[in-house]
Amino acid sequence: MQKLLKEELVLIVSTVKWITLAIIVGIIVGVSTAIFLKILTYCINVTNSYNHYYLLLPVALVICGIIVRYLAPDAEGHGTEKVIEAIHRRSGKIKAIVVPIKLITTVITIASGGSGGKEGPCAQIGAGLSSLFADILRLHDKDRKKLVICGISAGFASVFGTPIAGAIFGIEVVYIGSLLYDILLPSFVSGLISYHVTSSLGITYFYHPLKFSFAFNEYFLIMVILSGVFFGFCSLIFIETMNVTEKIHNKLSLPKPIKSFIAGCVLVLLTFIFSDKYLGLGINTIVSSLEGKRVVEYAFLMKIIFTSITLHFGGSGGVVTPIFFIGATAGTLFAEVSGLDRATFASIGFVALLAGSANAPISSSILAVEMFGPNIAAYSAIACIISFVITGHRSIYPSQVLAIRKSESIDVEIGEEIEDIKPLIKPREKSILQLLINISQWIKKKKK
Repeated sequence: MQKLLKEELVLIVSTVKWITLAIIVGIIVGVSTAIFLKILTYCINVTNSYNHYYLLLPVALVICGIIVRYLAPDAEGHGTEKVIEAIHRRSGKIKAIVVPIKLITTVITIASGGSGGKEGPCAQIGAGLSSLFADILRLHDKDRKKLVICGISAGFASVFGTPIAGAIFGIEVVYIGSLLYDILLPSFVSGLISYHVTSSLGITYFYHPLKFSFAFNEYFLIMVILSGVFFGFCSLIFIETMNVTEKIHNKLSLPKPIKSFIAGCVLVLLTFIFSDKYLGLGINTIVSSLEGKRVVEYAFLMKIIFTSITLHFGGSGGVVTPIFFIGATAGTLFAEVSGLDRATFASIGFVALLAGSANAPISSSILAVEMFGPNIAAYSAIACIISFVITGHRSIYPSQVLAIRKSESIDVEIGEEIEDIKPLIKPREKSILQLLINISQWIKKKKK
């Protein structure tokens, strides 16, 4: 009995400790997110009041690249990836200088027209402040990692106004196929607190409850399944385009400022040829898609190109907002081809692209409920899971650690970072894959 009481006392003290720490992290991240979003909104309004503001983009990319290179290399690219890398490689240790540098470079990038998101900077700023807070309290490495993950959750929750999805995202995105249950409570608390703090400071959010009127039928379910496959391939295209763009950047034997300037000029040229809709956050196009309005068929591909060039050639920002753009516009295209409701599949694509690109099907499914209401929940979940599987063993966050195989017919090294994994196909004799191979061989013999 005495041992039991001691155990319960320890658990109570631990619970109180983590709730307290999570509340403090939530307040810190909520305030920092509100400051960042207000500064970003102000700067966007100022620059967008001028025609052809995006002509500043080549110079902006050069400036951002120089600031990051000499002051805080960890602030390069999209923020959430750098946080995941810090968790796995440095026990969540993030330099304090990253926080102001990430804020400044992201504002410069997006306000001048660079295609990026606002969640990555909020996650990195939140995680950086959480790491600094852990250092002040002299917490050991395990506790620092927990606080940094809480910072991710709080950043995601406060920037999109989705406290539950944000909390789950922080604990789901670190490992592919594994949830960190020991961080579940503080993650939820920090996400909820940061959301309410940011809201109380005047930040408003976009919600779009769907008037979902489809009665269940076999055809619609089949189309949802097919859409999951389609969104999985769109996720794959986005990830591979990002990888190819990074390789092109690394192979160019030019000084970084020159590469950034050329890339900025390419983006300006693409804007003149196609449209300025693919610049910046692209919120107007996202909203139009979710309202069921038409968009050009290639919109999702253009956003992929704009985002890849921006983030690999000096720009700073997140990838989740571009993912929402890509998913919503790809969903509109799928609906056009299949003759179904555009708003419904734009909403499904909105979350399914996140599930596939970030390997986060659970938080993406919850996000659908928080953003669009419960009526779409089951269908979104199906599409999210299929997209997650179809994307394969790859991710928009290369530092994610793989905890599961997505198929027993594919041999991959569990416990390695996703960028180091080389999948090997090992078809079994009775597997569907082997059956297809046998059929194709039989057809070839018959032709001969």
